[in-house]
Amino acid sequence: MKEQIINMREYFNSGITKDVSQRINLLVNLKKNILSHETDILEALRQDFNKPAFETYTTEIMIILQEIDYQLKHIHQFTKPKSVSTGILSIGAKGKIYPEPYGLVLIMSPWNYPLLLALQPLIGAIAAGNVVIVKPSNYAFHTSELIKKIISEVFDRRHVQTVLGGREANTELLNQRYDLIFFTGSPSVGRLVMAKAALNVTPVVLELGGKSPCIIDEHADLELAAKRTVWGKYLNGGQTCIAPDYVLIKKAQAKAFIEACQKYIKSFYFVDDLLSEDFCCIINDKHFQRLSSLIDHDKVVIGGKTDPANRLIEPTVIDNVSYDDPIMQNEIFGPLLPIVYYQDLNEVITHLQATEKPLALYFFSKDKQNIDKILTQTSSGGSCINDVLMHISSHNLPFGGVGDSGMGQYHGKKSFTTFTHDKSVLLQTNVFDLPLRYPPYHDKLKLVKRFIIKKTND
Repeated sequence: MKEQIINMREYFNSGITKDVSQRINLLVNLKKNILSHETDILEALRQDFNKPAFETYTTEIMIILQEIDYQLKHIHQFTKPKSVSTGILSIGAKGKIYPEPYGLVLIMSPWNYPLLLALQPLIGAIAAGNVVIVKPSNYAFHTSELIKKIISEVFDRRHVQTVLGGREANTELLNQRYDLIFFTGSPSVGRLVMAKAALNVTPVVLELGGKSPCIIDEHADLELAAKRTVWGKYLNGGQTCIAPDYVLIKKAQAKAFIEACQKYIKSFYFVDDLLSEDFCCIINDKHFQRLSSLIDHDKVVIGGKTDPANRLIEPTVIDNVSYDDPIMQNEIFGPLLPIVYYQDLNEVITHLQATEKPLALYFFSKDKQNIDKILTQTSSGGSCINDVLMHISSHNLPFGGVGDSGMGQYHGKKSFTTFTHDKSVLLQTNVFDLPLRYPPYHDKLKLVKRFIIKKTND
C-alpha cells in the first residue's frame, strides 16, 4: 500500500490532475462508462440486496449522472482564480483566491447506497483535481467489484484506485497518511476514522447518521404525511441514512395516521398479500438479526413478520413506543417505524435539543408559526417541510450532518469545494512602498489610530 501511495503522490505532483481539460475528459468518460454498465449495475444491486431496478436507477445511477453533468457545466467557473479586495492595509496590492486540490484523498463508502456513495464524492474529488483511493464496503460485494471495474476502465491506477476487502483492508488504509479523508458510515466508525486522521492532522469529512425524527402536528395533512413517510421510510428496505427513523405524533391523530400507513404499505409493497419485488431485503444476516430483535410484537400494529431465509422483514409500524424502548436507543436502519406520542410541540423541541443532532429532520404541518418554531429552535444536518428525503435532490442544497451526524458537506458546488483548498494570494505592488509599517515607529501609532477611527466612522 505504501508503494501505491508513493506512486499516486508522484502522479499528483506531476501536475497532470490539475489540467482542467483532463478532468473534463475523465468525467465525460466516467459518465459514458456508467451508462455502458447500466445493466451490470442493476444486476449487482439486485444480487447484493434485491434492490429494485427503479430504485437503483433513481437513487443511484440518475443522481451520479446528474452530479457529473453539474460539475462539467460549472468546472471552468469553479477552477478560475477569484479576485478579492485586499482592504486599506494593503493599498496597491491585489488579492486572489486560487482553488487548489488537496492532493491524495481517501473515500470510504458504505453498503446501503454502494454505487452512489462511492462515486458521487469521487466526482467532486476528480473535478477538484485530486488523486483518489476509493474503498467501497465489503458488504455489498458484487457492487464493490463492479465499482472497481468501472474505475479501472476510466482512470490510470495512479490517479484513482479501488481497494477491496474488509476490516483488515480498512485498518491498513487508515494507517497511511492522506491530505483528506471522506468517510460515509456510522457515527461510531466515524469517530475511529477521525482519531486515525488526527495522528497526521488530516482533515476529514464525515457523513454519518442518527435518529432522524418525523414530526407531525395537528395541522398536517395526515393522508399525505403517511404516504410520503411510508415511501421515505421503506425505500431501500429502510436502509437509508436519512430515512425517517421514528414518528412523533399526538395520540388523537395516531389511529388515522396508522390506517393511512397501512393503506400505502399495502398498495406500495404487496401483491396478493405477499411482499413484491419492489421491496429490498436486508443486506446480511447480522443486520437481519439485529433488526428482528428490535421488533416488540406486543406493540406491532402493521407488519412484523420476518423471513430469515430471504432476509426479509415486512414494512413494520410499532405503536406507542417510549424513548426508553430498545428500538429508540440507536439508529434503526431498517423497515421498522416506531410511533412516539407527544402532547405539545415544546415537548418535542425540548427532547430534540437534549439529544444528538440528527442528519435529517422532517416536519408535516400547515401552520407557519409551528414550521418556523421547528426550524429555528432545532438543529439538524438538513430538513424537509411536508416531505421526506427530497432535500438531497437539489444541487443547490448542500448535504451533510452536524454534531454527531457528521461534519462537512457535498452535492453540487459543495462537491467541488469540499475537495478544494482555497489558497489566498496577495500580489503586492512594486510601484511604491509605504513606510508606515516599518520601524522606527515613533508617532506612527497615532497616525494609524486616527486613520482607522476615521474609516470606522465613515
